[in-house]
Amino acid sequence: MSWLEDDGDDELDDFDESQIRMRPNPKANRPRTKRRPAHNDAEIGRVLGVDRGRYAVLIGEGTDDEHTITTTRARELRRTPIVTGDAARVVGDVSGDEGTLGRIVGILERSSLLRRSADDTDQVERVIVANADQMLIVVAAADPEPRERLVDRYLVAALDAGIRPLLVVTKTDLADPAEFLTHFEGLDLTVFTSAQGEMPVDEIGRALIGHSTVFVGHSGVGKSTLVNALVPGAGRATGHVNEVTGRGRHTSSSTVSLRYVAPPLAPGSDGGSGWVIDTPGVRSFGLGHVDPQNILAAFTELAVIAENCPRGCTHRADAEDCALNEAAADGALGEAGLARLESLQRLLATFADKL
Repeated sequence: MSWLEDDGDDELDDFDESQIRMRPNPKANRPRTKRRPAHNDAEIGRVLGVDRGRYAVLIGEGTDDEHTITTTRARELRRTPIVTGDAARVVGDVSGDEGTLGRIVGILERSSLLRRSADDTDQVERVIVANADQMLIVVAAADPEPRERLVDRYLVAALDAGIRPLLVVTKTDLADPAEFLTHFEGLDLTVFTSAQGEMPVDEIGRALIGHSTVFVGHSGVGKSTLVNALVPGAGRATGHVNEVTGRGRHTSSSTVSLRYVAPPLAPGSDGGSGWVIDTPGVRSFGLGHVDPQNILAAFTELAVIAENCPRGCTHRADAEDCALNEAAADGALGEAGLARLESLQRLLATFADKL
């Protein structure tokens, strides 16, 4: 008998695996692709605030169906910062009913992005707000004392982001801000002053109409008090200044957008609205993310003189043939101009290794 013939007594039958049932792996069988749904039916909304991974988004802005919904972010956006002011593409349940949750699947191109870093050497930037076109810098004339250098940093960050800066000095009943304001002479900077019982709410409000304005300032300067006066019902927490340290207490812990609506009977008002973006108070404002070459743009009156500097001029105090230093030596800048130049050169020195 040939060894190829089946004798009906195959000893290998015990090793036959044809009857074994394998459970399919759905992930392994699913074809891999990087294509994502187009979400052509996505709604466009304004991000009003962020709280522990949930985003408040305004849907149907300016329509009869305007309402706020709660959303989360899509998995593909886990590395994309979503901040107050962003224009977001939202899918899912956008009814805003209790217990519903939408999903942010995309962010529209931003017109501006205000950022800061922990300090001047930190390259990791913190995104503060998107799509703002104005920055209202709030400082106090006293309690706490105003800090010119901090305001300079706000100005640099604003102009680097393409945002128009405004300035309000509070607590002018405690001290005269005239000397402090000379530091900013020559700048294209609108200045408001405020005192107890004399807060220029209507005047500031007119500057907010039609704009998205981010409010920034040192803790304890009265920023939240101003926001509450402009937006009744905002309920932003207010605090006091420590008498020992002279530092304000952080009261606003998150960044939030609030709609400002001009009172119909306000002097010079014909109605209108804008957005107030309140931010937590800070004691420092790092500029590690800013290109040093753009710092000069924040000092507009000095930038004109600097046009006569030689190519590659650092504009620092030790720069040779610098038109700014020559103007200072000739007495052409004046006392205020010298203070501005000192502030500029302090900032430039911080970035000496980048120039």
